[in-house]
Amino acid sequence: MFSNDKNIETIAQLVEALKDYVELQKDYLKLDVAEKAVRLLTAASLFVVSFLFALAIMLYVSFAAVYWMAPLTGTAEAFAIMGGAYALLLIVIYLFRKPLIERPLVRCFANILLS
Repeated sequence: MFSNDKNIETIAQLVEALKDYVELQKDYLKLDVAEKAVRLLTAASLFVVSFLFALAIMLYVSFAAVYWMAPLTGTAEAFAIMGGAYALLLIVIYLFRKPLIERPLVRCFANILLS
């Protein structure tokens, strides 16, 4: 049955096409992983830049609030009030870290990796 040269040639073409298909799938997988890595790095970079800008804004607003409160309470007390406000903010963020930080990050990374 397989002694015909045409059958052997057809099988050889099929094997060659299968090799090409596997190679193309491997290349596609590499490109897909590279795209997802770039998207993750872009999201992380955007987060870091946004965090740094937010930190700078908070610093300037804090000093403005301290200098605004200083004539009313005194300089040391104004700094203590701002420190207490940030301590309270830290406690609230810690208590609500799952819905505010963990879940959105997991959702974002899952969307990037599973798309």
